[in-house]
Amino acid sequence: MPRDPIKQVKTLRRPADLAAAGLVQPEALSALEAVAQRFAVAVTPDMAELVDPTDPRDPIAAQFIPDARELEVRPEERADPIGDEPFTPVKGITHRYKDRVLLKPVHACPVYCRFCFRREMVGPGSEALDPAELDAALAYIAGHEEVWEVILTGGDPLILSPRRLQEIIGRLNDISHVGLVRIHTRVPVVDPGRVTDEMVRALRGERAPTWIMLHSNHWKEMTAEARAACGRLVDAGIPMLAQTVLLRGVNDDVETLAKTFRTLASARVKPHYLHQGDLALGTGHFRTSVARGQELMRALRGNLSGLCQPTYVLDIPGGHGKVPIGPGYLEPGADGAWTVTDPKGHTHPYEG
Repeated sequence: MPRDPIKQVKTLRRPADLAAAGLVQPEALSALEAVAQRFAVAVTPDMAELVDPTDPRDPIAAQFIPDARELEVRPEERADPIGDEPFTPVKGITHRYKDRVLLKPVHACPVYCRFCFRREMVGPGSEALDPAELDAALAYIAGHEEVWEVILTGGDPLILSPRRLQEIIGRLNDISHVGLVRIHTRVPVVDPGRVTDEMVRALRGERAPTWIMLHSNHWKEMTAEARAACGRLVDAGIPMLAQTVLLRGVNDDVETLAKTFRTLASARVKPHYLHQGDLALGTGHFRTSVARGQELMRALRGNLSGLCQPTYVLDIPGGHGKVPIGPGYLEPGADGAWTVTDPKGHTHPYEG
């Protein structure tokens, strides 16, 4: 990359650090300091190394380097865009769907995505669950036998030590009605060195299987180190899925999405969700229209393996749940018949 050849060894947490590393121009510091006062900043060495500061459309910089546009809040944007708060019976728990809950043991991340839907809640100094609060959260899960799946999120759970992770996963495995533990994380991509053999061992439950939902938005994130980290998890018997956010200027074209999903699948990570951008404060410059997302999904349908096809979804603002919003291919006709559109756009009658 055309910048200081000294490899960054520490996470960059201030605009001044970004400028010193050659990732932002010094004249932008005043505006970016204002952004950093509102929303947390962190760029790991692995991500800093990928940024090309000479490219104004660099997809890695767009995701992690603060932007003055983040202070432009649109009327439709919300501090809690997917409605976690109304479904929080005890601290650290979100119980929106009957058979599963979110457990948020920590509210810090190794990096802070500029489009994060929890950007008002995460960052340095954000409270992690203390021992009593974790006990209360686990007691809630134990007391609700309808809960089959527990999703560790936050923040990013994989910033916890292997010892802490092993404790939490072990205690969840002790709750007999918990059938699966899912972990939402960016770590294997943005800080793959954290995925050590010790961590992998800590993530494996003795009874309930652990699944990993990796957050990755662009094929450039899937470095050799990231692929190796995913490989350590999959080789240990931990299945991996991926969720991707549709981001204007980052991945909102057919070629980028196709290469991203193929890269994930080749790393044994199944693309699961493509998210419509949430209405988080100051993220309007990232959001595409739903119509654009449907257009992209239609274009991918005929030219991309089914193994690489995620479901295009919208998390309805206000906590009303996640629904698929991809293009439709069936239209009702007369007398119970249908008209079906193939991937090339041609229509065909169907009786059934």
